[in-house]
Amino acid sequence: MSPRPVIQVREVVREYRRPRGSPFRPRPVVRALDGVSLAVRPGEAYGIVGESGSGKSTLSRLILGLDRPTSGRVEFDGRPVLEVPARELRSAVQPVFQDPRSSLDPRMRVGAIVAEPLEALRLPVDRAERVAEVLETVRLPAAAAGRYPHEFSGGQRQRIAIARALAPRPRVLVADEPTSALDVGVRAQIVNLLLDLLGRLELTLVLVSHDLALVRHVTERTAVLRGGRLVEEGPTRTVLVDPAEEYTARLIAATPTVSWGRR
Repeated sequence: MSPRPVIQVREVVREYRRPRGSPFRPRPVVRALDGVSLAVRPGEAYGIVGESGSGKSTLSRLILGLDRPTSGRVEFDGRPVLEVPARELRSAVQPVFQDPRSSLDPRMRVGAIVAEPLEALRLPVDRAERVAEVLETVRLPAAAAGRYPHEFSGGQRQRIAIARALAPRPRVLVADEPTSALDVGVRAQIVNLLLDLLGRLELTLVLVSHDLALVRHVTERTAVLRGGRLVEEGPTRTVLVDPAEEYTARLIAATPTVSWGRR
């Protein structure tokens, strides 16, 4: 029997209302997600791809519990995300954002940044010890805790962001374009780090990206979104090498080829 999905998205619709253009007209509705369903199994790396505006980031926010669907629901361990106590959900599902320059507070030392979720969630751990542990996990020296983000390179800042996400010992990482703000030479280092963490820490990864080569290298299954709809889903090497849908084939053809090596 297959294990119960750790993340389950059931017929999710998310609509937003645009600002009113005229006081005499109703506010137009934009449907960012339209009946999306998918399941992420424990311990797997799952990719979500699509062009800009396809609904990828909206879906990641729903998985993180940062937004609520208009209809349908997102579940964590069989429970609606919005009914899971906030401390439990934040401990178990952590984000890695796109740009570490904007996601790390420049006024805080690295140690305080990494310890921030421990403090916010009031977790009963030795914070200094845990900070040193996760910095070592992302291959940064313990002395980095006393420095500021601007003293590090872009790749090192993203390692700090990953260390912060790992601090509360999550089960799921939701990474939204985690390498797109980095130089090409640095991206491979972060990719290899993510692969290493998946194996060592038995994490589940939801990887949201427009970089199809990255998704092909890292993930086991992939969902393709177009205009808020799920157009194709399945094993990554099938979806991104021999797609069943014309849209996926066009997406692959339009994407520059960058090799991350073989997994």
